[in-house]
Amino acid sequence: MARTVLGATRNAHKLEEIQDLLSGLRIQLLSLTDAGIRRHPEEDSIEVFDSFEGNALAKARYYRSRSDLPTIADDSGLCVDALDGAPGVHSRRFAPLEFRGDLDEDEANNRWLLDQLGGIPDIRRAAHYRCSLALVEERRSLLVNGTVHGRIAVGPRGQNGFGYDPLFVLTGGDSTFGELPPAVKAARSHRADAIRRLRPWLA
Repeated sequence: MARTVLGATRNAHKLEEIQDLLSGLRIQLLSLTDAGIRRHPEEDSIEVFDSFEGNALAKARYYRSRSDLPTIADDSGLCVDALDGAPGVHSRRFAPLEFRGDLDEDEANNRWLLDQLGGIPDIRRAAHYRCSLALVEERRSLLVNGTVHGRIAVGPRGQNGFGYDPLFVLTGGDSTFGELPPAVKAARSHRADAIRRLRPWLA
């Protein structure tokens, strides 16, 4: 019988990636909607920590308390060397509200990032994606990290992925995550790296 685990995210793209990366395990991953957990205003105040690890654990503990299910949560983001590690834990809300205007969240963040890197040469555009993944159960909590290195392109390329994927060029290649087939991107991503570390515990 498959073990039921809650995926603590309202991001459908992220949930789908996690589901695919858990393939082969006897895990039934429920979304928050599947589990009947309605959005509550207090959800916006969960991620108050200055580390990916702190935010991932906070989310997993919060949704575990609302569901009574083993819960997986991640906090992930982009860290750019030339910006002293920004946007980091603020990746989702990087672009200021006054800059965003009518743009959707991803496009605003990508444009703001390019604006901040204006004039910086390719050799100084190194970056990495970071993912902290927490599993909170009744008697234990586990935390693993995953990382993938690359650089920021001078403009967006590709229609795949989400977030900063159209700007992130994987080290050793010329394609952005937005240009790679979803299966290739998922297998080499920071989230894949983290889940590979978590799989033995889930198994």
